[in-house]
Amino acid sequence: MADPYDILGVGRSASEQQIKSAYRTLAKELHPDRNKDKPDAAERFSDITKAYDLLSDKKQRARYDRGEIDLEGNPTNPFAGAGAGGGAGYAGGRGSAGGYSNQGFGGEEVDLGDLFEGLFGGGRAGGMGGGPRGGPGGMGGGMGGGFGRGAPPPRKGADTAYRLVVPFIDAARLSEQRITLSDGKTIDLKLPAGVESGTQMRLRGKGERGPGGAGDALVTIEIDRHAFFERDGDRVRLDLPITLTEAVNGGKVRVPTVDGPVMLTIKPGTSGGTTMRLAGKGFSRKGGGRGDQLVTIQIVLPDDIGPLSKALEGWTDNTNPRANLGT
Repeated sequence: MADPYDILGVGRSASEQQIKSAYRTLAKELHPDRNKDKPDAAERFSDITKAYDLLSDKKQRARYDRGEIDLEGNPTNPFAGAGAGGGAGYAGGRGSAGGYSNQGFGGEEVDLGDLFEGLFGGGRAGGMGGGPRGGPGGMGGGMGGGFGRGAPPPRKGADTAYRLVVPFIDAARLSEQRITLSDGKTIDLKLPAGVESGTQMRLRGKGERGPGGAGDALVTIEIDRHAFFERDGDRVRLDLPITLTEAVNGGKVRVPTVDGPVMLTIKPGTSGGTTMRLAGKGFSRKGGGRGDQLVTIQIVLPDDIGPLSKALEGWTDNTNPRANLGT
């Protein structure tokens, strides 16, 4: 069975943030939609998703580190201790993944005769501790090697993977997204703060049905590109074209943002390349609040520069804007 740490390329002492970062990097690299020419991409993407799901859950990660469960979340040895000689104890506690935990009775000393009495409704089991004790004799010899071979707990249904393309502005504003599941039902999905391409959301019990209950739906988010906005972390960048007149004389211009247009004041003599900030007009942060929108000025000359050239006759700009470049 593959090791989730090896799959994500992290050490066993990796922090939650390191695990998350490794998963996001691999998810972007191995996403099937970006690797249509690689037949094994879907399988590898599924492997890193399983590894991340396990290691991002503190309880499941601890159980895996103790050797209690495998990558799939199944018990590695659900009936440990009940086979050889019948003297080690019976692992009967339910784990968080629906299987049995390999922890016996948590270190307490247990009289197995009492246990078997409760299981079989008779007297104490003979042979377990050295002879009959008021019940059928010779039970221990056969019980030691045979008990604990029952059927494993029923498995849950398979997880179902979905890819949800979210419009850029909806992602910035955390607008709810409607998604249609494989059974035809629709749900409104609330996007988490800090959402980005590669973010995965788990919908419990929305996967395929199985004897042990339904699996989960795994929704991988992909944020769509925008015609003129660009994301930079929690910030939104925009190149804003203005006229030469607006740059020289200044004025107020209408600027688009993810929340709708606002008025921006251009100072007289603003140069191209100047970056201005609109506070709180970016993406939501995980820790609260929102990033900013950065507006970079681009001066656009008119298509017909004849009148401009005529107006500048006899005037020369003798400054050297490239002086800092050593030219």
